[in-house]
Amino acid sequence: MGHMHGVSNHTQVQFHQLHSESSTASHKEIMEGLTAESPYIHPKFFYDRLGSTLFDAITLTPEYYPTRTESEIFRTHIDAMVDHIGPVGAMIDLGAADCRKAESLFPALLPQQYVPIDISVDYMRTAVARLESSYPMMPIIALGLDFSDRMVLPADVRMQNRLFFYPGSSIGNLSPDDALPLLRSLRDACGQDGGMLIGIDRVKDASILVNAYDDRLGITSAFNLNALRHINDMIGSDFDVDDWRHVALFDENRSRIEMHLEARRDVSVRMPATTRQFNAGERLHTEYSYKYTPESFTALLRKAGFQNIAHWTDPRDWFSVFSARG
Repeated sequence: MGHMHGVSNHTQVQFHQLHSESSTASHKEIMEGLTAESPYIHPKFFYDRLGSTLFDAITLTPEYYPTRTESEIFRTHIDAMVDHIGPVGAMIDLGAADCRKAESLFPALLPQQYVPIDISVDYMRTAVARLESSYPMMPIIALGLDFSDRMVLPADVRMQNRLFFYPGSSIGNLSPDDALPLLRSLRDACGQDGGMLIGIDRVKDASILVNAYDDRLGITSAFNLNALRHINDMIGSDFDVDDWRHVALFDENRSRIEMHLEARRDVSVRMPATTRQFNAGERLHTEYSYKYTPESFTALLRKAGFQNIAHWTDPRDWFSVFSARG
């Protein structure tokens, strides 16, 4: 289940790979999506090495406001957040990636233990090595875990004063119906005195939303198309990125951004044991990103069992950070 090693005489860093992304399971999941009546690719298949790098680049485009706006909210309101949160035992970072968002809050939140979680421990190793040298006294338990399944934490994650940290509006990739069981499992894992600090993207003018997912430099387009390359690598299909174009649109009724790949012409794609025809204009769905109002998200948190809820926003009301406690 991974190994444990002491680090000099300071602290302990542990790595547990609790999630094995078996190639058979991924293969099956990809094929199910591609052969479904309305074909789709799960958004987790965006993130090969190139995909992760392209996503980092998206956050730097002028149109993609969520990352900048969220960090502005943290900078402006951190004192009020600390008052609401209270002492932090374990700071459990969901989808930690390079751990920089959590790290920026360490001086204010002063966690006694840091628990970064990502599907792959390998991607976190560099980040954890950096944290180890900057915070030699802080115990770190890095978990390779797909927390969308269920939240099972090793026994050495502190029970008291847990804080689940879920920034970046990632919760928006799930429909409210699918977000509810995840939020409930976090509420259960919080115990008596724990809580959650979570970022959500807000409903706003559709053109601002669409531009954030279809920047003029075409980086989001490259990110979306790269999923086809990644899938070719994983299952041996023969998608040609030239046959497809990136489409982003806002569905007002469902309050969500949708990303699709649309066939530019009639294409025939070979996959293991089958071939699928796509007609010109037919779409492969790759991502939803649900947008909330403070009222709709508060209602969802209450439904999940959180009672003490506060939120902070930016001057334009574009994004919110919620602190939710038992």
